[in-house]
Amino acid sequence: MSATSTPISPTSSSSNNASGEKQAPTLAEMVKQLNTEKLIEFLRGEDLQLTDPHFEILRKEEISGRTFFKTTKDEFRSLGLSFGPATALVEFAKEVKDKKLRAFSSYRTLKDFKEVLAKYGIDSNCITSIPQFQPGLHALDEKDEVLRHCISDILLKLENMGTVADSNEGMRREYISSILHASVRIARKITGKEIIIRLEQEIIGEQSSGRADYGITDTEDLLCVAEGKQNLPAIGFAQNLVQLESSCQTNLKKQKKRKASDAFGGDDYEYLYGIVSTGTDWYFILYTTEGIYCTSETEYHISLTKSALKDDADLKRNVKKVMEIIVGLLKDRITVEKAPDAKRRRVEEKYKSEH
Repeated sequence: MSATSTPISPTSSSSNNASGEKQAPTLAEMVKQLNTEKLIEFLRGEDLQLTDPHFEILRKEEISGRTFFKTTKDEFRSLGLSFGPATALVEFAKEVKDKKLRAFSSYRTLKDFKEVLAKYGIDSNCITSIPQFQPGLHALDEKDEVLRHCISDILLKLENMGTVADSNEGMRREYISSILHASVRIARKITGKEIIIRLEQEIIGEQSSGRADYGITDTEDLLCVAEGKQNLPAIGFAQNLVQLESSCQTNLKKQKKRKASDAFGGDDYEYLYGIVSTGTDWYFILYTTEGIYCTSETEYHISLTKSALKDDADLKRNVKKVMEIIVGLLKDRITVEKAPDAKRRRVEEKYKSEH
């Protein structure tokens, strides 16, 4: 079953377990919320061998997500669907009812992280065991207006909130947001492309679903997913990797729905970038459908202490370095051609010699 990018809220139907933790909803609970057009969009992304005339019948009869599950094979046939499509829809409805999605937030132990890495052939629970890559930079002028505004914003927050507290994840996200928003603004300016940052980006994949702290998108696809963490980068890695996996599935589903004139053949290659940050420490992930890579052996650190109010030279230098990486990653991903083989070539050309 493929991923769906349909904008439905998993939190509205989820339930709590005995400990009070919110559980991931079933896919059926999500599909029940779809109107007719969103249901058709969802079904188009599945390999059901349905064609436009079949979907037109669903549209004409105003079949929504809720009525989809209640419609029998005989009823589908009475609406004008032949035996094959009617059977496919009913069988798929049964499959959807049994599909359980795991919440991103449930990946919160080193054991979970080890299980995530095992999917990529890595037998470890250490972030430095992930193959490394060297991200490309986009050099920024120290006098860049957006960069200077970002520095001023960080200094203002240091003055108002004080040194970052280890236990305060909300404070850390204040600084992460400043850097991400500034980086996206610069990336928009240099590429001329529409890049948007979305807070609490909802992502629904084949196995996992939930909300990422930040999703950076263009008009069609997710480009980068960022996760802010308190002081546990391994847990941030675990969650970000499953977010990236689900995001790749979402992007690939969109590609399959494009017109035949834009079809890219049977290749399902895709890549995105991930960011895991504690506000002070920044890690970057290259996620491809053929492997994962990161920067865990290279230090990207921003000291967020009140001492920067007296001497901000180190702060400026390190914020600039992190922003140059983020802008470079966004520039790379937004300018690559949409075709999967072009994306594979881009990754091989930029990083293959380092792997």
